[in-house]
Amino acid sequence: MSVATHGERIPAPLLVFGGVLSVQFGSALAATMIPEIGAGGAVLLRLVFAAAALVLLVRPRLRGLSVQAWLTVVAFGLSLGGMNWSFYGSLAHLPIGVAVTVEFCGPLLLAASMSRRAVDFFAVLAAAAGVVLTSNALVVPLGDLSWTGLGLASLAGGFWAAYVLLSARTGAVFEGLDGLAIALVVATLIVLPAGLQSQELWTPEHIFKGVGLALLSSLVPYSFELLALRRMPARVFGVLLSTEPAVAAMAGLVVLGQRLSALQVAGLALVVLASALVLGSGASARTLAEEPGVIEGA
Repeated sequence: MSVATHGERIPAPLLVFGGVLSVQFGSALAATMIPEIGAGGAVLLRLVFAAAALVLLVRPRLRGLSVQAWLTVVAFGLSLGGMNWSFYGSLAHLPIGVAVTVEFCGPLLLAASMSRRAVDFFAVLAAAAGVVLTSNALVVPLGDLSWTGLGLASLAGGFWAAYVLLSARTGAVFEGLDGLAIALVVATLIVLPAGLQSQELWTPEHIFKGVGLALLSSLVPYSFELLALRRMPARVFGVLLSTEPAVAAMAGLVVLGQRLSALQVAGLALVVLASALVLGSGASARTLAEEPGVIEGA
């Protein structure tokens, strides 16, 4: 039985939450690498191992693909590479709380633009407020901000919104995880020039951590999200992803010893509320998992 078949048995919301948990603990691991080999080196190691593993695992079929299929998967790969490079680049100029908040404007605006019900719009507003509070953006002085960093984080948010839509399109065009495997190869080629600039600084420990990054930050979350988007509207997916700052705060506590402030706890509660509203408005978790939804934008 294939990996994709096993994934179809898991409720779509659980796939999203599992991906969120994995990517945030992967980010905690990356935090130990970026000061040593730079953002480009960390991203390249993450993607090259993820691409190699997934290509060997699924052996994607290349023959017989239409021009439209190739355009879709290349665009998906561009969004993956651009999202990772621009976000990691923003961390060199911005506090991580501000970078996460700005980046999150991408999927949140996507969710708002696709909303058809008042409760969905309220959930987006609640999630947006929760993201701001959880990331500590309100306590960072504006004078400490870098417009270069803000631009990169905004670019990452745009790539993230594109990733949500293109992931849905890729899942509809390709069987199993074929599309994701090809897209990861494209993303690796995109970040290759920047990543190789720090190659002389790499150690066996960095290589080992790169394998861990590939699993936690690429293979697990991207696979889970791609499978989830086949059975979940993109607007719902976008709001559920708003749990990432809350999970990041918990990962920071567990891995890095970072404690939550009162504002972060309040933000976490708002994010949980938003997710509950999405799952409770018109469809339960079981309904979302068992009824194939029309993927908007696909």
